[in-house]
Amino acid sequence: MGENALVAYKGKPALVKERAQGKIVIALFGGGKIKVREKDVEALHPGPAESFGEIETGGAGDAAARESWELLLADGGAAVSLKELAELAFGEHSPASAWAAYSLLLDGLYFEGSVGAIAPRREAQVAADIKKRGEREREGGERRLFLERLKSRRPLLAGGGDGLGDRRFIQDVEAMARGKAAKSRTMRDLGLGETPEEAHALLLECGFWEASVNPHPPRYGVPVSRARHVPPPAPADGGRVDLSRLPAFAIDSPWSDDPDDALSLLVDGGKCELYVHVADPAASIPADSPCEREARDRGATLYVPEGCCRMLAEEALPLFALGLAELSPALTFKVTLGAGGEIAGAEIFPSAVRVSRLTYERADGLLAGPAGGGDAAILRGLGLLAERNIERRAAAGAVNIDMPETRIELRGGGVEISPVARHKSADLVRECMLLAGEAAAGWAARRGLAIPFVGQEAGELPVEPLPGIAGSYQLRRCMRPRSLSAKPGPHAGLGLGAYAQVTSPLRRYNDLLCHIQIRAALGGGPPLTAAEVSSRMFAGEAAAAAVAQAERASRAHWTMVYLSGRKDSVWDAVALEKRGGRWLAAIPALALETQVSLRGDLAPNGHARLALKSASVPAGEAVFSEAD
Repeated sequence: MGENALVAYKGKPALVKERAQGKIVIALFGGGKIKVREKDVEALHPGPAESFGEIETGGAGDAAARESWELLLADGGAAVSLKELAELAFGEHSPASAWAAYSLLLDGLYFEGSVGAIAPRREAQVAADIKKRGEREREGGERRLFLERLKSRRPLLAGGGDGLGDRRFIQDVEAMARGKAAKSRTMRDLGLGETPEEAHALLLECGFWEASVNPHPPRYGVPVSRARHVPPPAPADGGRVDLSRLPAFAIDSPWSDDPDDALSLLVDGGKCELYVHVADPAASIPADSPCEREARDRGATLYVPEGCCRMLAEEALPLFALGLAELSPALTFKVTLGAGGEIAGAEIFPSAVRVSRLTYERADGLLAGPAGGGDAAILRGLGLLAERNIERRAAAGAVNIDMPETRIELRGGGVEISPVARHKSADLVRECMLLAGEAAAGWAARRGLAIPFVGQEAGELPVEPLPGIAGSYQLRRCMRPRSLSAKPGPHAGLGLGAYAQVTSPLRRYNDLLCHIQIRAALGGGPPLTAAEVSSRMFAGEAAAAAVAQAERASRAHWTMVYLSGRKDSVWDAVALEKRGGRWLAAIPALALETQVSLRGDLAPNGHARLALKSASVPAGEAVFSEAD
């Protein structure tokens, strides 16, 4: 290879300039020189080629390539040198024709092999590749038209039964909007930011998604498919205590279809016994069974306005939910209360209960009804017990936070938002559940049994909290995050010395884990060690945290869908806290908090009227201003 000989380096033309220390110096197409080993280049023509201007780098014409290929096939398909191919295809062997012939080899459609032995490919191979290239070219053209439609936000093509249309091109945008992909070729091609929010906005703007598509559960990695593993029924010979003659009430919202706790009360003179009956799936779901592992991976049941995705298989409900059958298997927490409402004793045992289901509204009616016996008397007794427990916890420093809540429902293709009414019976249920959790924590601690104990450090609370919603917001900001441990510790927010959640094993994994450990301690086999409980507990908590995030984001999504058609609507708001020149305000009817500029001399808990200016479904945010 003499000076200005033509070579190929990494698929590009180069010119040899000199030899130096056993290597050659080459000039690169596009500028610059480098020193390389001779074996790093392929010799194409001895030259001299004075400049790259002599070499056509756009590729050889298809007609010359095909004619040469056909001639070689007709001649038996023997391999030829690069020089011979150049002379056959272009009538000469010059630097330009040598590079054109080498380009045919690089292209790989008609020829294969090496510079020294170039052979024509078989007809079937060439025909198949021509077909593929045509399809790619056609798809490239269709993609260019697709991008033009997207840029102008024109309607996309739905495609027919053959699966064609624009869905194949926009799948990467959908994957990004659902949080399943970190990159999107389409978003890059359009010069848009590669974020789930921007991808969501694009899908809405081009009409490919309706506003009703909720991408948040998959975005947080929360499964929306049904649980696959169905637990067997509770064993018939479970040694259950027959409590069927003891009235038991499952009190819940009218839309609840997975009741997992019920209450009974026995009062004999000064002795008060609270029975909290809890669904008993741990009777047939041992640790490390397929059902337990699936529940651990899910962490909790996902509740979103469009439905729920259960932690346990749907088929588990008729087996374990309370009050769906004549007799329900339960794990009963019997709590004996002292004169001051403190826990004087606790027992836990499997039972069979006959459960009556009541809505909060119906239970409130019985609580407020005339004095008498029967169900109303039991509920009033439970109500007195709950009031005493509230006082006991408040004396121990419990923090009560009462912020507005709403229920979001999808009806007839629309979104409805309604406030969640306050029910005295809901307070009754909450306090009984807390007593069961406190009793279970003490029961486990006395036995050295590792379960998921829930604790919380005391926050720096204001000496005189504000009243009303602003006060609840103030307290909420002071609260420390809760903590989990396989060892008991105080829960400052609840005013309890030790606490564990045990009343929702159908809905929360760590409740189920508590039940698995309790049943083992009752004689069902060796309990898990503290380390084993910790690993399962934190895995379940991480999954449950993702569920909680998906639920919050889904609520924001549907709230924005609801507001998106209500521009300029006016809402009553309550001022919570001033931040610089703006206020954080709560809109109780939406259970929504927003920052807004408010005129006048306003104080926390002051009232204002806010007008909706915009609502972004992809961002999950709304903008308000003070109404005129």
